[in-house]
Amino acid sequence: MHRQSSGSRVAAGPAQRNLSLSYYTVPELSFLEMMSVAAQTGCTHVGVRLLDGAPDGPGTQLMENAALRRAAREHMAALKLTPLEASAARIRPATQVAAFESFLASCAELGVRHVMCTIDDEVASRGAARLMELCDLALRYGLRIEIEFVPWMTVGSLTDAAALVRTLGAKNLGIVVDALHFARSHSRVDDLAALPPDWFHLLQICDAPACTDYSTEAQLHVATQERLLPGEGVIPLAALIRAMPDHIPIALEIPTATLARTLPALARVQRAVAATRAVLADAEKMTTALPIEKISPSPDS
Repeated sequence: MHRQSSGSRVAAGPAQRNLSLSYYTVPELSFLEMMSVAAQTGCTHVGVRLLDGAPDGPGTQLMENAALRRAAREHMAALKLTPLEASAARIRPATQVAAFESFLASCAELGVRHVMCTIDDEVASRGAARLMELCDLALRYGLRIEIEFVPWMTVGSLTDAAALVRTLGAKNLGIVVDALHFARSHSRVDDLAALPPDWFHLLQICDAPACTDYSTEAQLHVATQERLLPGEGVIPLAALIRAMPDHIPIALEIPTATLARTLPALARVQRAVAATRAVLADAEKMTTALPIEKISPSPDS
């Protein structure tokens, strides 16, 4: 059965589950153009890209331009869209958390609910302290921090992320599961299902081919350029969906650079939405979980 959170929400069927369109699926579009595509394809949310991770790096036009943020808010309201998550805060050894304040303020101004955060610091205690500081700062703006574990970073698996959430105990800290990172980090569906459901507020969906090269360069290429539509690869998405709370939005994070050369953004998102709805329907039909060996293939598979 699907997991239900401790709240009173009713499970959403495959046709009703809220979907969010990520910038990374349609990187050739402006934010306003992306919103129009999201609305045309039945998405109810959009992801917001404000930073490339580092607070001392250049922000996007949306981050730097107050007039553009006002236009974005108006366009979202007109299209009845809600911003879901914002990218991204990255904690590194030299990170000064206070430098993220303008980013967090922009998130709050746009109505974002969740801030994606990755951690790449070999000194675990320092990374944890910075993460706690970020949670405290985000709380002032009514924002949640969602740890995105990434296999080539120091917080690279579901186990790593869960340990941080459990240790810190911040009320606005949780985990976002990216299907690709979940599979490539050999995280396990039964471990996911055992965690508190209120740690999870969205799922990032995609598919991918079997991994034959675990180098950082190869993994980065797939993650940023060549993911697959749900159902086209080897990730057991139906089992993953069933292990998570059954009402949370699903974000379409599916960069497909090769496909984008021949298929425009609207058509790609239409395919992505249809593929995601099909996987959701498959998840509804499942009565038993897949064996773990099919969930977490070994590096040699």
